[in-house]
Amino acid sequence: MKRVIAFAAAPLLALAVFSSVAGADPIADRQALMKDQGKAVGSLAPIAKGDKPFDAAAVLAALTKLNEDAQKIDPVALFPAGSEAGGDTTASPKIWEDNAGFVAAVNKYKADAAAAAGAKPQDLASFKLAFAQVSQNCGACHQTFRIKKN
Repeated sequence: MKRVIAFAAAPLLALAVFSSVAGADPIADRQALMKDQGKAVGSLAPIAKGDKPFDAAAVLAALTKLNEDAQKIDPVALFPAGSEAGGDTTASPKIWEDNAGFVAAVNKYKADAAAAAGAKPQDLASFKLAFAQVSQNCGACHQTFRIKKN
């Protein structure tokens, strides 16, 4: 009987442990996700500007990574009430003041990142078109919902 109870309780214990570790620091979690996205954008921007040659496989890999990260942006988990105070963060208080606007911006970014990855650009022109929409979202969100660093 004890073995059955222990076996049944094990998944619940594991869930509790992993839940408390994941999301334990929403500021660190969101910063790590944004840095990862920054790397993907950083690999794509020189191609869009014509500073690096177009490579369909590299572009698709970066767009896929960007989309995977975009889909992980959960405004409730990564920007919970109270995480605007304290910590080393550039998240603007506007995130919490206009949460509906922030959630709408995140959802638009997610949709555009998915569309860009799904387009699987095979040439520079189609890549620039797909990437322009995604990068415009980044810029607009940072303009409104991020405190500029000095």
